[in-house]
Amino acid sequence: MQAQLRETADELAGVLWREHTVYRERGGGVVIRGEHVGRWISMAPTGRRDQALIRAGRILDGGTTAPARLEAVADLTAGTAELAGICRRLLAETALDTAPAPAPRGRGNQAGRQGRKPKPARRPKGRRMSLASWVVLLSVAGLVALWAYSVFASVGF
Repeated sequence: MQAQLRETADELAGVLWREHTVYRERGGGVVIRGEHVGRWISMAPTGRRDQALIRAGRILDGGTTAPARLEAVADLTAGTAELAGICRRLLAETALDTAPAPAPRGRGNQAGRQGRKPKPARRPKGRRMSLASWVVLLSVAGLVALWAYSVFASVGF
């Protein structure tokens, strides 16, 4: 099944994009990356004969991949043209999902605040050191004092 997925992915990649990278996933599937369009297609075995789970997603800044936006199950015996049609539909819907939402109008609009510097984080009011911190600090100071007393007592000062 993995060899069939790899062959199908190579053919499909050539149909979808001129510039692409095809590689194997850890789970036995195959990924086709189109860096120039910022999208990826994944083909994974479904457990049924001659079927694959096709997923589509975005490539984020820095080259990491976002989780899959859409997925579909396709028959691998259908042919490259039909698989390419399914992939193009998933990629088109993925592109629509990533369109930025319009900014809300009115009082809640943050557009005017973009030029301002963020305020520094405030310290919580009240105790600055917890009781447990004081107990540990006093215990360490007591041990140091006890050590110093034992050293000076043995010397005879």
